Amino acid sequence: MTKKTPTTLQAPVESLTNAQAKAELSWLATQLRAANKSYHGADAPDISDADYDHLKQRNKSIETAFPTLKRDDSPSEQIGAAPADGFGKIKHVVRMLSLGNAFSDDDVFDFDTRVRKYLGRENEIGLAYTAEPKIDGLSLSLRYENGHLFQAATRGDGEVGENVTANARTISDIPHQISGAPDVLEVRGEVYMSHEDFAELNARQSDAGAKTFANPRNAAAGSLRQLDASITRARPLRFFAYAWGDLSAPLAQTQSDAIARLQSFGFSTNPLTQICSDPAAMIAHYQKIEQQRATLGYDIDGVVYKVNDLGLQHRLGFRSTTPRWAIAHKFPAELAWTRLERIDIQVGRTGALSPVARLTPVTVGGVVVSNATLHNEDYIAGRDGDGQPIREGRDIRPGDWVQIYRAGDVIPKIKDVDLSRRAKDAPAFVFPDHCPECGSAAIREEGDAVRRCTGGMICPAQAIEKLRHFVSRGAFDIEGMGAKQVEQFYADGWVETPADIFTLRARFGDGLQQLKNRDGWGETSANKLFDAIDSKRQIALSRLIYSLGIRHVGDSSAGLLANHYGRWDAFETAMTQAQIGEGDAWDTLTSIDGIGAVMATSLITAMQQEAERASIDALVAQLEVQDAVAASSDSPVAGKIVVFTGTLEKMTRAEAKARAEALGAKVSGSVSAKTDILVAGPGAGSKAKKAADLGVQTMDEDDWLTLIGDA
Repeated sequence: MTKKTPTTLQAPVESLTNAQAKAELSWLATQLRAANKSYHGADAPDISDADYDHLKQRNKSIETAFPTLKRDDSPSEQIGAAPADGFGKIKHVVRMLSLGNAFSDDDVFDFDTRVRKYLGRENEIGLAYTAEPKIDGLSLSLRYENGHLFQAATRGDGEVGENVTANARTISDIPHQISGAPDVLEVRGEVYMSHEDFAELNARQSDAGAKTFANPRNAAAGSLRQLDASITRARPLRFFAYAWGDLSAPLAQTQSDAIARLQSFGFSTNPLTQICSDPAAMIAHYQKIEQQRATLGYDIDGVVYKVNDLGLQHRLGFRSTTPRWAIAHKFPAELAWTRLERIDIQVGRTGALSPVARLTPVTVGGVVVSNATLHNEDYIAGRDGDGQPIREGRDIRPGDWVQIYRAGDVIPKIKDVDLSRRAKDAPAFVFPDHCPECGSAAIREEGDAVRRCTGGMICPAQAIEKLRHFVSRGAFDIEGMGAKQVEQFYADGWVETPADIFTLRARFGDGLQQLKNRDGWGETSANKLFDAIDSKRQIALSRLIYSLGIRHVGDSSAGLLANHYGRWDAFETAMTQAQIGEGDAWDTLTSIDGIGAVMATSLITAMQQEAERASIDALVAQLEVQDAVAASSDSPVAGKIVVFTGTLEKMTRAEAKARAEALGAKVSGSVSAKTDILVAGPGAGSKAKKAADLGVQTMDEDDWLTLIGDA
């Protein structure tokens, strides 16, 4: 949504005033016009199908409730987008319309009721419909005259389309000549791309350094709408015929017979098209198609129902942009069923064993999904972190049919599993208790949902992930040394620990002969990398702490630690001497505001683990670690440990903390014997009592402001 999104957008339509409804219709017209241009004109949609459908429904609801406010440029009167510049224009003899949408079973029954009521056949039995997959591609109209392909046009805005005749002739599914057809025959259908061809095309595009496509629909549309037909010829496009436009003679008396006749002319028609006797049968076929969706090999986004009798279609006629005799029953935009091919275990930089679902590719929310997170072993087993059942206790096994969901940019997840389609002999998935990368024991600590490898730096997966983190933007951020280079150097045995990065020049010499011989590298680029590495030998204490990749320690907490300890040697000594859960060093560490027991335990464990500590010491020996910026020595609170409690009335707690730290104070979240000052506002409780018991200096907010000179 834009910054000018109406505040009424989520309000019930019936609650809107005339002014609010008018403003919202104006906004919706702008948004939908831009969406149509992106989707139909540029083949690059910038909102999801679900969001688009929501906006269309909202516009329709407001227009229904406020008919006098309907705009002359109403989106409900528009189809597609105007033809793009660069193509010739073709005016359709018979308009190419869009379809109304059904999003639920009730919508399908309502559609049938409307059809029967319009025809005066409410009480009759046996009104037949066809049901066919709704191909997610680009609409195309093919005009044949005397059996020869005369011209081809995109839908455009429904009235005028783009002349893509030369491009259409390159598609193998489109015959150039047909026999036995009416003198004038306009065949309509969908240009699409199969999943296999889409993957191969994207691989070729990537290898050539060219643009890759988000999904098969975009790839098909972009390929057909090329000014250079040779590009279209090189793209693997397909075509399904499902309708017709201008005719010099009728094809048949029913929709199903007309489709069969198109097939007899040599066109590909969808084999899943079926005649249904009532809404229940239509919905049953919809569910059957949805179950097969992942194995079709091409994208569909719903099922289209059409009245089978063409005479009844003629009687029903059209609304302004949609036929009364057809409707598209859409699949949920963010949901899809597919097969779980296998479960892989990935090892992260903290040793976490993360299960990943490898899926038969399926398009969900406009994106081709082939992987999904499985969270942890409990999730696979069908239980939550408290041992309670999820998915009614259904576990997940390789070979299962699973429902995938994806909303926005969220990582795809598995929502459910269909036990009725599970093989009877399918074994339960056994989560590994040893690391698949290094063979070390993988343990799960009490209270932790994740199992972790104990191999540390001997585990190649952890080593690579730690190195990738080490060179990331928030850490050392070495120009020319990104994740790709780290993986390459690790595979070659040149860099196994962070310290190895800083000894590259000494070990291999200026120019690094082995590196010079690699594609894309020469003596200049190699020396440029060495210089970039050397420029990072001076590093801020906070960046160094963050770069170590210690579990639970992010960039903000690294800053807290750096500000508190000030110097690397002070931090290193404190972590070496600390004992988990007890002692002065532990109390000091956990008294830092923002550092809890979990993070403190992780810090101490990492700094006292022999192999990891040796790696850290070797790194620090190559560096000049800059002390945290200290306040001027004349600050009255420099170096003092301050605790704020109660309600501050003249500034927020965040402001008070920032001001104290700027003056060199160390702000803690708890009172201890090391606390120098407690600033107590109204409502101070246990901290004030503890400070009094320990003899800690206590003052109110006004006294504190006087002390620091802000009164």
